[in-house]
Order: sequence, then C-alpha cells, then structure tokens
Amino acid sequence: MISAAVVAAAIGFVPNVAQASDQPADRTGSVAAKIDSAKAAAAGSAVFHSPAERTVRKATNAPADAGKNGKTADAPQAAGAVKDNPGLAVDLLASGTTAHGISLASRISTSVESSIRVEINWGDGRTETSHTTNAKLLKADHKFAELGTHKVTVTLTDLDNNVTATNSVEVQAYGSKFTPHGPTRLLDTRAGTGAAAGPVTPYGTTRVKIGGNSGIPAGATAVALNLTVTNARSGGHVTAYPSGTEQPDTSNVNFVAGQTVPNMTIVPVGADGYVEFVNRSYGDVDLIADVTGYFTRTNASGYTSLDPARIVDSREGLGTSRGQVNGQSTFPVQIAGQAGVPSWGVTAVALNVTVTNPKSAGHLTLFPSGQQAPSTSNVNFTSGQTIANSVIVPVGSDGRINVRNGGWDPADVIVDVVGYYSPDSKAAYLPVTPTRLYDSRKWSVVPGQDYSYLPLADGKPWVTGYVLNATVTNTQGDGHLTVAPDTNTWAQYIGGTQIRPTPPNSSNLNWTKGATVPNLVQASTGKTGVIDLWNRSWEPTDMVVDMFGLYEY
Repeated sequence: MISAAVVAAAIGFVPNVAQASDQPADRTGSVAAKIDSAKAAAAGSAVFHSPAERTVRKATNAPADAGKNGKTADAPQAAGAVKDNPGLAVDLLASGTTAHGISLASRISTSVESSIRVEINWGDGRTETSHTTNAKLLKADHKFAELGTHKVTVTLTDLDNNVTATNSVEVQAYGSKFTPHGPTRLLDTRAGTGAAAGPVTPYGTTRVKIGGNSGIPAGATAVALNLTVTNARSGGHVTAYPSGTEQPDTSNVNFVAGQTVPNMTIVPVGADGYVEFVNRSYGDVDLIADVTGYFTRTNASGYTSLDPARIVDSREGLGTSRGQVNGQSTFPVQIAGQAGVPSWGVTAVALNVTVTNPKSAGHLTLFPSGQQAPSTSNVNFTSGQTIANSVIVPVGSDGRINVRNGGWDPADVIVDVVGYYSPDSKAAYLPVTPTRLYDSRKWSVVPGQDYSYLPLADGKPWVTGYVLNATVTNTQGDGHLTVAPDTNTWAQYIGGTQIRPTPPNSSNLNWTKGATVPNLVQASTGKTGVIDLWNRSWEPTDMVVDMFGLYEY
C-alpha cells in the first residue's frame, strides 16, 4: 500500500487500468453550453452605440459618374452641396464577443437605390470594404491585437450621387490583462482591516474595497486574492462574488469547525469597486484577503498557460537544497528560464504550492526577490498536514521569487508551475459570473486512479486557459487531484478512439479521507481543448468544478 504522503505529493505510479469515468454526452455537452452562455453574457455586457443622427454627410469632389467607364473627375462641387440621397446614414451598434473581439452592426439607410461603398476603419490600422445598393444591416466581427479603446469609423460613399456619410463609435473589448501587486492585506475581520472588526455571521456577508484601494485603479475588472478562513465555528463554505450581483451557486473556500483554510481566488470586481463574501455556514468565521494582482482593460501583462511542471521539491533536492525547509527561513526559486517560462520579461508566475510533512503548524509566504517578506500568507498548515494552494507571485528583476517558511519547525515544500504573465503574452482574461460546470454527485463518483474529462475549449484554439475552482468531497481515502490538458480530442472521445493519457507529476489539491477541499486551478487547454481531472487516490471521490473566467487571445 502506498503511503498517504507519497500519494499526496504525486510520487508513485498510476496503474494502466485507469480509464475515463463514464460521462454521458448530455452532461459533457452541457458543460460547453454553460461556458458559451457565461462567456456571451460577460463579453456582451460591453455595448457601444452611435445612432444614425450622428452621421456626418458631405459632398464629394467627384462627379456622379467619376470612376465609371473610364471617366475622370471634373471640377469639384462646392463644399456641402449635398442635394441627392438626403437619407444616407448609418447607425452603429457594437458589442463584445471575446476578450479581444467585438461584433459591429452597421444599419445603413438610403433614400434611393444607389451604388454605395462601405468602408470600416477599425481604428487599429486595419480596414475592410464592402458594397450595397439598398438599405442594409451589415454585420462584421473584428479582433483587436491590443486591448484599450479604439475608434471605429464607418464611411458610406454614394458613388452615384457624390455623397459621403460618416459615423464613429468608440469601442473596447471586454478582456483584461494582469498587473502584479506586492502581497498586501486588504481585509482582516479580526483586526478591522478593510471592514468592521468582528467575524462574519452565519449566512452573513462582508465586502472589501478593491478599485481605488492600495494603488489598485478604480477601473479594475478582477482581482487576485488569497482568501483565508479562520476561527470557523462550524463547517461550511465562503463564496466570493462581485458586488451588485446575485450570490452565485459556487464556492471558493470550504472549511470545518476550527480550521484555518486558504484558497486563491480570481474574482470579478463590482461596478462600485467592491468584492463581497458570503459565509454559508451556521457559525461565525473570520476572513482574511491578501491581494497579489489585479486585471484592467489595458495592455499590461497577458497570460501564457503551461502544462503543469514541478520546479521545486525539497524532498528530492529539486530547485532547492535537499531536506526540509527550516522554520523561519527563506529560500530563492529560479522562475525565469524554467519549465517553459521565458528567461526575461516575466512579471508574475502562476504556481501550485504544496506543503507536506510539517513538524508543526505554520504558513508559507511567497514574494518577489529583492523585497522583504510581507506580513501575508499563501499556504496555512497544521502539524503533519499535506495541503496545497494556488499562488500568483510577482517575479523579481532577477527572475526569482522567495519562499518563506513562517512556521517555527521544518516542512517540505513542493512547487509546480502552471503559467506566467508577461507583456509578450497574448491571452487576455475574460472574467465571467461564477458558474458551476461539473458536479459528479449528479452523475457518478470518480473511481480511484481514474479521471474525468471536460471539453472546455473544443474547437476553440484561441482559448488557452480557464480559471476554475476545483473541489473534492465525499472522499473515501487520502489522495490528491491533478488537473492537466488531455492529448485526446473531444471527437476521439465521442468516437471511442481515445488513448489513455498520462497524468503529469504534479498536484493541484490534496486531501485526507472524509475531507472537502477546494483549490483554484489555472487550467491549460493544451492542444485539444479537453482537460482531465485525475483522482490520484486509491478510493472514489466526488469532484465539483466552478468557472470564474478564461484566457483567450
């Protein structure tokens, strides 16, 4: 029998008998439908309109038959001498479609049947031209290479009546890019930081200001927070969501009485700049929230997803000296140039950090090199516990980060890299309303050493990653979860021709028998758009997956 510590840290073999757990087509199909619905709602909330009344009409310098049958232009008309086709105008309505894209509806009106050239100037150096002879609704999609505001101009040229009609609308795609923020505590209900002092009551809420706080701009669209529950009086979970919206049917941190549990969250920011938290338990809880970065609709750092790769394992001497990390000590980790991360230009790194075999309770803090350790935490643990947490860490100018064991006694530390942020990374983040994608309790438990597959981005190569919250519950033995891209396509699963994939040597969350454990997962879609959730335990478990956003270029 393999030991719990070995299973928890993803060391040990997985038998070849593993097969994908049974997944009805209607269930997996509903996943794609939920993603499309959440994405459409998020992107489509960006709507821009310039009515036809704003159209500017002018006379052209060419006679009506200029350019036809070899004729050339004669003397220009007097400025403003627009006598024919007085109804030539265009109404512009644009809406977001993707993190970088918009759809433009140009409603063209004309008083007479005429030869009309339609030119769309997208405001990014690109144009496209079409023609019509009558009133028409012309639809066009466009993807901007860079985020930000673009002035889109549509010009109608009536070639028969020497008239132009021009209208413009300023548009902005809904995607956001990341700016690292030095780890900073924004909320601590124990101390009255960011909210009134005192625990959050059963099924009560608290809120924290994000936009305009601690150097975060007022226009921030989403925020990366390390959310910690402590002093829990009973079991339950906490849900984070943007203020001004309905409480979603999702969870971010699950806990039992007396437990201190952290979890990384990337949560949309409400229109008023706040994020809210609801305590879904029958007892009081204290909440702590530390910011590590934020997203804005600017050309900051995009995201590049990577296949999970282990870069630190103190048990093996990988990435640091062999042996447990002493209490109250710090060690550096080289990020730049490791495991697919480029050697320069990286502003932050997305990691999954695991503590195992700690000799006493404590916490880990990750922070950029060249700085003092902040008074924040990323992973909280008790004696003998194996626990993981997702972490986004700014990278120092030398390409390194630091890991500090804030406990008084030694512990083993494992670090897996899952992606990075840089100005050269193309994918922007599209936050969505928290949406439950998958709940095995409604279908069938995932057997031990088996996996469940989800076609998150089938046929959508521009989608490179998802921000998910994965939770295991009804765990019947110790184990860990590994989330990774699948080498099979969705078509292969439909046709029954899939080949058993091999899970990577990494872990996203760890559990003991009977525990309910969540963790944020920044999941790469790989080459096929299908991701796997591996139950790396010897016993069955249930899995729940909630989506909070996606990365696309």
